[in-house]
Amino acid sequence: MDLERPETRGDVGALEPDAAEQALLAKVTDALLVLANVEFGDYSTRLEVEEDSELAELFSGINDMVEALQSERQRSVEYQEDLEAKLEMIEEQRAAIRELSTPILEVWDGVLCLPVIGVIDTVRSSEMTSELLEAIATKRAQCAIIDITGIEVMDTSTAEHFIRMAKSARLLGSQCVLTGINPNIAQTIVHMGIELGGIVTYRNLRDALRQVVAQQQQARRNRRRRR
Repeated sequence: MDLERPETRGDVGALEPDAAEQALLAKVTDALLVLANVEFGDYSTRLEVEEDSELAELFSGINDMVEALQSERQRSVEYQEDLEAKLEMIEEQRAAIRELSTPILEVWDGVLCLPVIGVIDTVRSSEMTSELLEAIATKRAQCAIIDITGIEVMDTSTAEHFIRMAKSARLLGSQCVLTGINPNIAQTIVHMGIELGGIVTYRNLRDALRQVVAQQQQARRNRRRRR
């Protein structure tokens, strides 16, 4: 007959370390999970700190680190949002400046006017051309008057900008008129041998507008007679 062997003190001592090791392993696993969550951007998990535990100081340090990382992450997000808001505001201001520097006015039915003031460089000429062509297409303008009264000096590059602008406008079925050429610019154009490419010129905006409106009215009368 087999008899159960009574449990001895030595057996109890052998089991206790295994249980302690398992508990320690579970706590270490929890700590590793928290650190893994931090790596994936989750800062919400915290470790439970037991005051009498040998890992209390370590877990408290991990919690403090995660808390600091979460605060830093929040500041980074707020900074990014603030930066994006400022960049958006700057872009809006740039757009407003572009509109002010390239004011396209509808001075008559089907007649647009682009008063040009200041220095014309490659970037600004490209923006002016794009804005003008878009306005011509949107408003179905038959004529675009470019007034350069505000330009004191014109070089070859600037003249070529206006020539390309006029040719682009003609491709959309709109006549391009240049006004406000001062004596200095006229002499420069002749001296450099610049060809304006068939662009119609007028002394000032009033003369151009008067002539363009008269031409439109005459064209309308001719269409009515044909009917």
